Parts: sequence; structure tokens; C-alpha cells
Amino acid sequence: MATYNKRGYKAPKPEDAKVENDFEEVMDVSDSTTAEVFNTLDATASRTEDWVAKNQKLILTVVGVIALATLGYVLYSKFIVEPKEDKATNEIFQSQQYFQQAVDATTKPDSLYNLALKGGEGKLGFVGIAEEYAGTDAGNLANYYAGISYLNIGDYKKAITYLEKFKSEDAVLKPLAIGAIGDALSESNKVDDAIAHYKKAAEAFENDFTTPRFMFKAAQLLLASGKKAEANALFVAIKEKYETSKEGMNIEVFIAMTE
Repeated sequence: MATYNKRGYKAPKPEDAKVENDFEEVMDVSDSTTAEVFNTLDATASRTEDWVAKNQKLILTVVGVIALATLGYVLYSKFIVEPKEDKATNEIFQSQQYFQQAVDATTKPDSLYNLALKGGEGKLGFVGIAEEYAGTDAGNLANYYAGISYLNIGDYKKAITYLEKFKSEDAVLKPLAIGAIGDALSESNKVDDAIAHYKKAAEAFENDFTTPRFMFKAAQLLLASGKKAEANALFVAIKEKYETSKEGMNIEVFIAMTE
């Protein structure tokens, strides 16, 4: 039988035929893979639905517990914590007044510090507030005031006790509290511990007020202890970084004493 080519028909080149075959194979594989993926997803979804159906009671219980816990926290904050915070704030105001009067007093401030600590005019003092309203901001602040008050009347053991209870990330109050512990330790002749607390206070939050203040106190104790090199390093650091501070005004004199 005679063979002929249809008009306009060209036999595919071997390369073209191969590409077409490869493409068809790829598409077949892709279709197969896609089908497998969907089948897997369907199976997974089915298993998930079965698990949910079987454990519906457990799921509802967990959701209920979470909801009750959230509601309980909201109610506790609203009706317990907030009113307690308000009461503590009202209580501490009078003691803060006594404390400020003691700070401003030119003679015999101890009686005012004791009033601040123990309370007066029907209000609790810092000691009572710290105990009665523990967990509130005012109760925490009462620890700081109590510590400073005890420090000023010379009861260094109690000063340390209350200052260590005070927790704060305030850039000024935190170093002041740590530094006040250093003061109490220094007055108790625990020099090395005092120096460590002064350094810790200086490093707590670097600023132009508390940092040079406690660097200077640490340097003074180091100098008094005969550790001139360590004292010199702190005095020089004050001159280089905090020359305009109160401690930096006559710092050259102390540098000369340690050279």
C-alpha cells in the first residue's frame, strides 16, 4: 500500500515527541500526587472529626475551665485587687506625710519616723501597710519607706529586712533601695558587703544621679580600707563620665589622694 503525507502534516521530531511524552508523564505524576494529598487530607480530617466526636466532653470541660479561670481572674482583679489597692493608697498617704516631715525636720526627726512606721490618726504605718496590703503597689512601696525610716533611726537590721522586700524596676527607686542597703551594711561595719551593694546600685540603672552617687560611696569605702587602686578607678570613672554631677565637682582632690 502506498504511503503518503497529509497536506500540512509534519511528523514530530524525535526530540519533540520525547518532550511531549515527558510532559504527559509529569502531568500524570502530578495528578496522582495531588490526588494522594487530597486523599490524605480527607483521611486526616476524618480522623480529627472522629477524635473530636469521641472527646467532645473532654474538650468542653477544658474550654469551660479556661473560661471560668479567665472570668475568675477578671472578677478577682475588679472586686478584690482594685479595692484593696485603693484602700492601701489611702492608708499610706498619712505615713508619707509623717515621713516627709521627718526628712524636713531640723531636730529630733525620730519621733516622726516612728509615727510613719507605726501609724497615727487612725491610719496604719508603713509596717502595718506592708503586712496588711502585701501584693499591692502601695504595700510594696511601704517596704521601701519602712526600710528608709529604720535606716534613719539607726535600726539597720530592720532597714535591710524591709529594703530587701521592696521590688521595683524603677530607674531611681531600685538603685536607691540597693544603695540604702549598702548604707545599712556600712553602718554595721560590714564594709565588703556595703561596697558590693554600692557597686550594684551604681550599675542597676545608669543615670547622672544614682550612678555617680553610689560609685563615690563605694570609692570612699575602698579608700578607707586602703584599696587605693580600686578607689582611684572609680574616682577617675566619675571624672570621665559624670564630671558635672555633685560627686564630680571636686573629684580631682580624691583622685590625687589615690595616686
